[in-house]
Amino acid sequence: MPTTLIQGGTVISATGKGAADVLIEDGKIAAVLAPGAKTLGENLAENVDSTIDATGKYVIPGGIDAHTHMQMPFGGTEASDTFETGTRAAAWGGTTSIVDFAVQKYGEQVVDSLADWHDKAAGQCAVDYGFHQIIGDVNADSLAAMDGLMDEGVSSFKLFMAYPGVFYSDDAQIYKAMRKAADTGLLSMMHAENGPAIDAMVGELLAQGKTDPYYHGVARAWQMEEEATHRAIMLANLTNAPLYVVHVSAKQAVEQLAAARDVGQNVFGETCPQYLYMSLEDQLGAPGFEGAKWVCSTPLRSKHEHHQEGIWQALRTNDIQTVATDHCPFCFKGQKELGIGDFSKIPNGIGSVEHRMDLMYQGVVTGEITLERWVELTSTTPARMFGMYGKKGVIAPGADGDIVIYDPNGHTSIGLNKTHHMNMDHSAWEGFEVDGHVDTVISRGKVLIDNGEYLGKKGHGEFIKRQACQYLV
Repeated sequence: MPTTLIQGGTVISATGKGAADVLIEDGKIAAVLAPGAKTLGENLAENVDSTIDATGKYVIPGGIDAHTHMQMPFGGTEASDTFETGTRAAAWGGTTSIVDFAVQKYGEQVVDSLADWHDKAAGQCAVDYGFHQIIGDVNADSLAAMDGLMDEGVSSFKLFMAYPGVFYSDDAQIYKAMRKAADTGLLSMMHAENGPAIDAMVGELLAQGKTDPYYHGVARAWQMEEEATHRAIMLANLTNAPLYVVHVSAKQAVEQLAAARDVGQNVFGETCPQYLYMSLEDQLGAPGFEGAKWVCSTPLRSKHEHHQEGIWQALRTNDIQTVATDHCPFCFKGQKELGIGDFSKIPNGIGSVEHRMDLMYQGVVTGEITLERWVELTSTTPARMFGMYGKKGVIAPGADGDIVIYDPNGHTSIGLNKTHHMNMDHSAWEGFEVDGHVDTVISRGKVLIDNGEYLGKKGHGEFIKRQACQYLV
């Protein structure tokens, strides 16, 4: 059984930090030891297959991105990252597990869509992966199929209050699905925007000749996110179903989540790096059609309304519990360009799976969050939220040997010709600078990244059969 000893580093957990050595054996963490510890009177470093010097660096559990969309069909095209390219990029950025979405659309069967996503991912992934189930057609068959999801290791499902005619569920459908979730132990995930009202606003703007990408953000106003978030919370309260709201971008939506949590409701929120660093004015409002690169939903918010500051505060106060990416990349040429002259036809999505760990570490550098909170938001809480904790999200005996060695004295310059490995013809994060660097990435004891070299391969990643949410109050 191969053994690896990580020496000299500072182990960071969600609850503290301290100098420790980490022993990995046969893909699992075998021990977390005092620095220089000996076993049976022998020098441990002389009795392992390999050692890694982490002196002056942080040793953290591998990142978990619980919201990605590899190879997802959308807007007449398909997300440009395959499971192979997307998980390889994830590894480069210190993410060792993703949870993607199997997509059921109108007229399709849930079991068939899940099988399709298994076929897409099998043998292709560089890191471990799991699935949420999108239920885009809530009907008697779909509700019956939900009974078997937990047995398949799929312990969460997603509904949409947006995109009428594509994924949209009305209140009655949401009520029925949440009733089923309460009975089965599934976690309800929600895209919370008032889709019918947004579509009406889109029509008005286009009729006025307002077709540029900027108006994508105008049409999807924060009021539409706040209203839908409140409505989802009330339906979850009525049905006693736990609720996880994805890609929260408006500070008013955070207030709705916080109010529900203050009275003990099992309501949780996720945000993404783009809502912390980007804005309606600076990115969506870029000259010409350039703003299309940053079209995503929920949209980037106005920097003048202080949404970004509100989201950072929510991360500190735990009114938002996780940071994912909603990684759904599209190339500018031939994909984003589908929306020239009509912003509503721009494929929605930004590529970020490679940069989440770095971008959130920059929040540590600037004093927005602590080291411990960095690990909690990007690894430990996603593991607990989605039924992987103990196996993932922690450096402790028995856990998978998923570890990132991060250099706080390193530097990362993000850009298409610098640190970019995603299958895109542009970088949404072009020019961003990070005061830290992912040096070594280990997945189940296998070194995938080491000092600028990719040592992984497709097929290494295994399917994560998840359990029920471990974060409920």
